[in-house]
Amino acid sequence: MCWWAFTGLINLIFEGYFVFSPEYFKDKTGFFLAEVWKEYNKADPRYAGRDAEVVTIKGLTAILEGPASLLAVYATATRKSYSYILQFAISLGHLYRIAVYYIAAILEGDNFSASSFYYYAYYIGANASWIVIPSIVAIRYGRKICATFRVQGGQTKKPKVR
Repeated sequence: MCWWAFTGLINLIFEGYFVFSPEYFKDKTGFFLAEVWKEYNKADPRYAGRDAEVVTIKGLTAILEGPASLLAVYATATRKSYSYILQFAISLGHLYRIAVYYIAAILEGDNFSASSFYYYAYYIGANASWIVIPSIVAIRYGRKICATFRVQGGQTKKPKVR
């Protein structure tokens, strides 16, 4: 549940701020969220340039995945029947988003970080959790969902793969 609360709040607050504050990089007040994005720009300046792919992906993340992640907290805490499928779907969304994010960067040359520190610490390191954790969740809950269908279908053992 902690992961879902963390990622939901990050998606709603941080990424929502980026999407709905297009001129954050001009902020001179020292507002925390603006400063976070200014710092992250050192790893990926596509943010300051309002790259259409980045804004679109972050917008969908803030609007869909943020609230869905918080719904996953509720669903897990109250043991709702849709908990597994919701977490599976959100995880696939995270994996899709991160794949589009990195593939677009590779297609654009992937050489825009201010230094290798920013590249590895921010661009790779800060995003690694959204690869590792959703992968684990998708595998875990994908297996649980398949097991449920096997039981409902009267099949108690895994089918043999040829």
